[in-house]
Amino acid sequence: MIKTISTVIFDLDGTLANTLPLCIRAFRASIEPLANRALSDQEIIATFGPSEEGTIMKLAPDHYEQGVADYLAHYKAFHDMCPTAFDGIPELLAMLNAGGVALAMVTGKGPASTQITLSQFRLAEYFRAIETGSPSGPVKAIGIRKVLEILGINDNNQAIYVGDAPSDIIASREVGIPVIGAAWAETTDARALEALNPDALFYSVADFSAWLQNRIFTTL
Repeated sequence: MIKTISTVIFDLDGTLANTLPLCIRAFRASIEPLANRALSDQEIIATFGPSEEGTIMKLAPDHYEQGVADYLAHYKAFHDMCPTAFDGIPELLAMLNAGGVALAMVTGKGPASTQITLSQFRLAEYFRAIETGSPSGPVKAIGIRKVLEILGINDNNQAIYVGDAPSDIIASREVGIPVIGAAWAETTDARALEALNPDALFYSVADFSAWLQNRIFTTL
C-alpha cells in the first residue's frame, strides 16, 4: 500500500497531454510521401514502443534520415493541435514542486520531440531528470531505474510512476515501483489498464491531484 510519496515520475504522451493524435498526424505527413503509400492509424500505432526514430526505421527504412527530419519538422509545425497540457497538469506539477516532491519523466518519445513538447508547454523546469526512448525498442524499465538512481531513491515505495498504457504498468512492475494508471486521455484504453491492476487508477487529473495531496502534504 502506498502511504507516503517523495518522488513522482511521469510518462508524457497521453499522461501530461493529448499528444497521440499529433504524433499520428506528423508520422503520416512525414512517412507517406517517402513510402509512397497511405498509412492507417492502426499501422502507425502498431510500431509504438521504440521512439519515433524506430517507427520511421520500420515504415520507411530507405529514407531514415529524411524521415526523422521531416517528422520533427511536422511535429513542431502541427503542435497547435495540442497547444497545452491537460487541464490541471501545470498546476499539479507546480504544487508538487513547491512541496518539495522530486519530479521526473520517463517517456518513450525521442529526445528532440520531447524537448519540443516540453518547450511548448513550458514544463521542462519542473523535471529533475528526464529519460527518453530508444529507436531499438521499449526501454521504459531501464529509464525508470536510471531516474531512481539519479534522484538517489533507495526505497522504491517512496516513488510512483504515472502512465496511460499497459506497457507503463508492466515496466513499473519490472522495476518494482508502484504505478498509477492515468485514464484521463480520450486515447486511453481504461479497461486494458484495469486488467493489469495498477496500484491506483484515475479518470481525471483533479482526482489524481486530490489523491496525491492526501499522501504527500498531510505527512509533511
